[in-house]
Amino acid sequence: MSHGTTAAEMPSSKLDRSFWKLFAASATATSADGITKVALPLLAVSLTSDPVLISGLTAFSFLPWLLFGLPGGALVDRVDRRWAMSSANLLRAALLGVLVLLIATGLGSVPVLYAAAFALGLCQVVYDSAARAILPQVVDRRNLDKANSWLTVEETVGQGFVGPTLGAALFGWFRAVPFIGSAVGFALAAVLVLAVPGRFRAERVEPTTLRADIGEGLRWLWRHPLLRGLTILSGLFAGFLSMATSLNVLYAVDTLHLSPSVYGLLFTVLGLGGLAGSAVVGPLAARFGRALMLTVAAAVAPVMCVLLGTVTNLWAAGVWFFGLAAGVTMWNVLSMSLRQAMIPADLLGRVLSANRVVMWGGIPLGALAGGALADWTSVPVAFLVSGLAQLAVVIMIRRLTVRNRRLIADSFAT
Repeated sequence: MSHGTTAAEMPSSKLDRSFWKLFAASATATSADGITKVALPLLAVSLTSDPVLISGLTAFSFLPWLLFGLPGGALVDRVDRRWAMSSANLLRAALLGVLVLLIATGLGSVPVLYAAAFALGLCQVVYDSAARAILPQVVDRRNLDKANSWLTVEETVGQGFVGPTLGAALFGWFRAVPFIGSAVGFALAAVLVLAVPGRFRAERVEPTTLRADIGEGLRWLWRHPLLRGLTILSGLFAGFLSMATSLNVLYAVDTLHLSPSVYGLLFTVLGLGGLAGSAVVGPLAARFGRALMLTVAAAVAPVMCVLLGTVTNLWAAGVWFFGLAAGVTMWNVLSMSLRQAMIPADLLGRVLSANRVVMWGGIPLGALAGGALADWTSVPVAFLVSGLAQLAVVIMIRRLTVRNRRLIADSFAT
């Protein structure tokens, strides 16, 4: 589909072949990412049991968003977004190949894992910025919830079932094998995304500098009261949530007493919760309205974190992890669709990246705070404090959405 096609000109009855080709490429990359995300923490736990060092892995994974998110978003507004996704995946495959060599030669260490997490995070900045910006060029805005839900399903399956199951199983065989599988997956995804037909470079009236592009995106976001507020609150929410989620591996191994090979089961539970959230979010938003459901979705995860901080029973924890994933998924789908519907096509990369700089830039700080709190007290206490802090943010989200209820509804009217 040409980048010049407008939303009004595109069919709204169903998702076409272009979307499903994008879906296939994204599903492959997500599965590869899922393998890496379970294998890296397991490798870290085999090297150290220090909560601060473990949470540091999450910090280094998301630090690129804080440092390079804005230039990354401006970049994908200047190039063909499909080629940006392909290039980022190829680079991720190459980086994992280097990591495999280091592990096989006995040079793997916590600093090496930090460097790998940071480098992979840089690639993710480009890939995710392009992937979110390209979607409104492929589907009609009235189908954004449906498209985002399907993409969330494949992300959930890839990062909740396929990737973690393979990663945990292969890690028990030999530490380097999961990263070989990830490298192959990213390389395949780099090829698959090129099958999406069309050009996906944003239209430009005249040449500009990267710095000017970044400034334009930031000014647009700052002047939009709803999205500005949503961005700030999303950053607080993500930071507080990461106080708990960065310690998932320690919660599973130390609190629930799961073996590393069974650690993948936690991702299965999270995956099931994500699937449930993606299945119900569209009908619930249509029935009760987006403004209300944004608040409801935001409230689920903090309640689950509080409950996780009060139990050590495996089955109860499984239910709360299920609910946590469902709530986060619903929030991600609704908030992303809202941004994609409101932001002009030529600014999507920059504005979405600015949002992620705030949202994901807060994750390293939250992760380190959670690690320090767990070291001082315990992992369950970190979950409890995380949930209570998130609930304070939910109150502010509710006030913001009530003030802008009409604007939220009108954004999907055409």
